[in-house]
Amino acid sequence: MTRLIVNGAAGRMGRRIIALCEDDKNVELVGAFEMAGHPLVGRDAGVVAGVEELRVAITERQAVEADVLVDFSHADSALATIDWCAEQGIGLVTGTTGTGAEGTARLAAAAAKVPVLAASNMSVGVNVLLDVVGKVAAALGDAYDVEIIEAHHNKKKDAPSGTALALGRSVAGGLGRDLDEVGVHGREGMVGERTVPEIGFHAVRAGDIVGEHTVMFGGMGERVEIRHVATSRDIFARGAIRAACFLAGKPAGEYSMADVLGLAG
Repeated sequence: MTRLIVNGAAGRMGRRIIALCEDDKNVELVGAFEMAGHPLVGRDAGVVAGVEELRVAITERQAVEADVLVDFSHADSALATIDWCAEQGIGLVTGTTGTGAEGTARLAAAAAKVPVLAASNMSVGVNVLLDVVGKVAAALGDAYDVEIIEAHHNKKKDAPSGTALALGRSVAGGLGRDLDEVGVHGREGMVGERTVPEIGFHAVRAGDIVGEHTVMFGGMGERVEIRHVATSRDIFARGAIRAACFLAGKPAGEYSMADVLGLAG
């Protein structure tokens, strides 16, 4: 059984991971962390998550006997947590974004001491899609134009989504292109004919859409569309738990969701 800590325990994703731990026989929640001064520090993590009492209080970061920590917090907390896991000898699964180059450097340093896995999207379906679209792009080649359309709720602040960009990188890799050079974000006005190498991105923001991503390959006389639709945020929580169970007991190093799903290599 994997002994699990959740950092960002009072957040939306932290609560769902904690709630799902209750019914997962492969994991045991042993810690639930929040920032100092958070109003829910001291409360039972299960009760906060909307399930039965788990007898694990939400606390500030402290020493806990654990195998893996799952982090869904904010950038500053995530950076400190990376270092803390390395010091404590605890594996790290992080879905926190926005840590930039500093986060990448700290993850690499931590990976010399503990197993780490960072992913902007931990949905099993999305990660299978990431693997598939690169292969489809390579098979179809330059005769098919590629457009990526993503839709999210009206509270999402960034565009395009990190998942859309990851899909673009997979497609670009399959076609031997540099996404930074060929990515086109939206179109307006007299932009001229579409060029062969460009990969288009389009973002929709409306209502309570959890997440939808479509990769369109448009050819002459046919169109291939590969789509993923998220109907519940639990898919991300379940993916994070699956990643944590995979990481437990692994040697130090950097891992990916492709490793978790047996898609690497």
